[in-house]
Amino acid sequence: MASMNLHRVYIPTNARNNHYILAEFKPSDAFFDCFDDVESCYQRLARKLFAICDEHELFNVHVIANDKLPVVRYHDEAYSLQTDKQILFFYNPKYHEGHKIHYEADHRARKIRLLFLATGDELRANAASFHSKVKKALDDLKEQYEPEGLSYKVRDHQHLTYDIFAKVKGHRESYGYKLRSLYPRYQARNCSLPEQHSEMSYVSFSVPITRAIKTEYQSQMRPGDYAQFYRSIEDSFLTLCDQLQLTHVGFIADGRLPLVRSSQIDKSDANRELQKLSFDTSALDGQVRSIWAGEHLCDTMHFVVVASDKDKKDVGYGKFMNNAETMIRRLTGKLPINPEKQDVIVRFFQHISYQD
Repeated sequence: MASMNLHRVYIPTNARNNHYILAEFKPSDAFFDCFDDVESCYQRLARKLFAICDEHELFNVHVIANDKLPVVRYHDEAYSLQTDKQILFFYNPKYHEGHKIHYEADHRARKIRLLFLATGDELRANAASFHSKVKKALDDLKEQYEPEGLSYKVRDHQHLTYDIFAKVKGHRESYGYKLRSLYPRYQARNCSLPEQHSEMSYVSFSVPITRAIKTEYQSQMRPGDYAQFYRSIEDSFLTLCDQLQLTHVGFIADGRLPLVRSSQIDKSDANRELQKLSFDTSALDGQVRSIWAGEHLCDTMHFVVVASDKDKKDVGYGKFMNNAETMIRRLTGKLPINPEKQDVIVRFFQHISYQD
């Protein structure tokens, strides 16, 4: 997957695409007062939204009114799972459709989230069209609740997901991506976004702590004391990132799932399941977010590399992604990982958010 062109990254053709848009608003007392109870509020809101979505050919839409954060992943079977803090959606964009509402009886939501999952083929090529359809649907819904003055925070999420070892496993076909920023991509396709917006691109990958890793690092692991092991992994990761000028990075090994956010919008925070990492991409000195619990051995180590403002090129994020891939290969090469049998799943995320 190496490229002679530094600004083009070659990603296996069996990479999976995901695209979804999350619009959320905080329902006021006046909004709830329009209905007999919270359940009728959610039901009537969902009926109106789903009718609008049918008109705009949006075929996989969910209303989330239980204050749980949606996490979207690809899967050949469509299903959702819920934890205390998350609701996980698994689906294949080519086949799966559905309109569904998720709520708990008598729970008055702090935020109501409207989740639009892209469907069909060529999600990346059709991303601007999908965003335009969602924007029209949101505008139509806002008109129907004009007295209540709905105001949305809109987050557009796209990711490419693939195994860094796909070529070793025999999948040699690849496609060259420039990975252009979302804003100019959308503008070029007549999808207008507000000038005031926040945009982030980043890479994440995870490494499970397997039996082979435990054996390799057994001298650094003692019951109730795994700090030396975590420091060893952390040092290797940060050293490689420094060598490749990857300046905004995160290492999470405390059992939580990392969520990357812009410091313009969110502050770093955590709950039992999620670790929010807030980055200022304009910080010249870079930022390191390293969080691990030395007294516990987690199941999976999570790594995050965020593109800084200097990584944002007019031609795209290809060079940044090539550097990230090089770092991942070197880091995993230091670990007892068999590339022919084990996967290291890489996700390239692009987010854009704005207030509407």
